[in-house]
Amino acid sequence: MKKAVIEFKNIVKTFGKQRVLDGANVSFEAGQTTVIAGGSGQGKSVTLKLILGLIAPESGEILVDGTNIVGMNRTPLNDVRRKFGVLFQGGALLDSITVYGNVALPLQERSFLKKDEIDRQVRQMLSQLDLDGHEDKYPAQLSGGMKKRVGLARALMLQPEIMLFDEPTTGLDPHITKDIYRLFFRTQKQFGYTAIIVSHDIPRVFNLADKVVILNKGKMVSFDSPEEIQMSTDPVVADFAAETMGHVYRSNEME
Repeated sequence: MKKAVIEFKNIVKTFGKQRVLDGANVSFEAGQTTVIAGGSGQGKSVTLKLILGLIAPESGEILVDGTNIVGMNRTPLNDVRRKFGVLFQGGALLDSITVYGNVALPLQERSFLKKDEIDRQVRQMLSQLDLDGHEDKYPAQLSGGMKKRVGLARALMLQPEIMLFDEPTTGLDPHITKDIYRLFFRTQKQFGYTAIIVSHDIPRVFNLADKVVILNKGKMVSFDSPEEIQMSTDPVVADFAAETMGHVYRSNEME
């Protein structure tokens, strides 16, 4: 069994009178890709914010590499956050600087590397993510799929142990979505990070998944394969599966 790099233990999170997470328990294993699925308002993005320590639960523990981050002071929490890279829904690129500048930014701000070494690493990453020839463009000149590539390149520059993806294919057409999924699959194998993907793109995103976590009615239920979801008799999962799953399929399209 692989090591759990993140664990939720009896997490309760409320907003006003709404209890979004109600004693949620889940673990995320090292080197795996876990897809978090669930209906709107079920707490998918809240889960990512809890993992990053951007919000705190009312009760329970969140362990990152065995250390509880709930109630942690800012300085040690920032140290924990260095383990993470994040690809936001909109890419979150800085419009006023070029592709090269966006990708170089993490090294410029958070490393002591010399300019020549930063240049070497940035150009290597641009090449790895098929961004050669686009380094002098600005975000406004890029397609939605290209913006995702640049956002991923930037997120990978500090070699994170864990990558968080928040609805990474929202607004993209099916063909571009498939290309982005292939990119995620390839970079995860290449860099070896642990991936957590929040997505509404069911069931296509399951082609990426080593594990699926269903969020429904405040609970988290884990499955070792997408196919297990449709066979589940858990009432927490039944409604979700009936409404969203359709025919779960697997393919080799990620290769």
